[in-house]
Amino acid sequence: MVASSSLNIKNSACISELIQQRFQPAPVTDFDYWDYVVPEPNFNEMVFEEQKCQSLVRMLESCLSKSKQTKLCCSKVLVPEKLTRRIAQDILRLSSTEPCGLRGCVIHVNLETGNVCKKLDKIVYDPTVVPTFELTLVFKQDCCSWPSFRDFFPRACFTSGIKRTLILSPGFRLIKKKLYSLIETVVEEC
Repeated sequence: MVASSSLNIKNSACISELIQQRFQPAPVTDFDYWDYVVPEPNFNEMVFEEQKCQSLVRMLESCLSKSKQTKLCCSKVLVPEKLTRRIAQDILRLSSTEPCGLRGCVIHVNLETGNVCKKLDKIVYDPTVVPTFELTLVFKQDCCSWPSFRDFFPRACFTSGIKRTLILSPGFRLIKKKLYSLIETVVEEC
């Protein structure tokens, strides 16, 4: 902290007014000031948050993997780098204000292809806790990406057993709905 002896007229008037009101501020040393301004990072909490984030990433990837053959009818799903991590971080952020946090969350996973929205799966982070809020995650199909390799080769190169590849967009939508509150729904487009 830097102290200066020069005061402008406005500051000196405020100080003299405080003194007249018998306000005597307690002396604050630099050491005391930084104790209150910059809290020490809680490394245990940071590790726990990272573990929750990794767990969510695995759940999301598992959901996409299971849905790949059952609901999406494709052989591959291409996911942009760190998309599931970004989604997990946003889910953690949205759950941080809830009474049970992430444990009270139910995530409905959907895929938007064109004008159609397909339900893929439902993820319950902790089935032992009564849900306090729901999140609806909407993945988006990337329709503007580069064309598939199939367009460059004759059809004879591919057998009929090969199914299509689904490419996800880096964008997604999260919709938060509190189950026991009158507060309106929160929609976040990312």
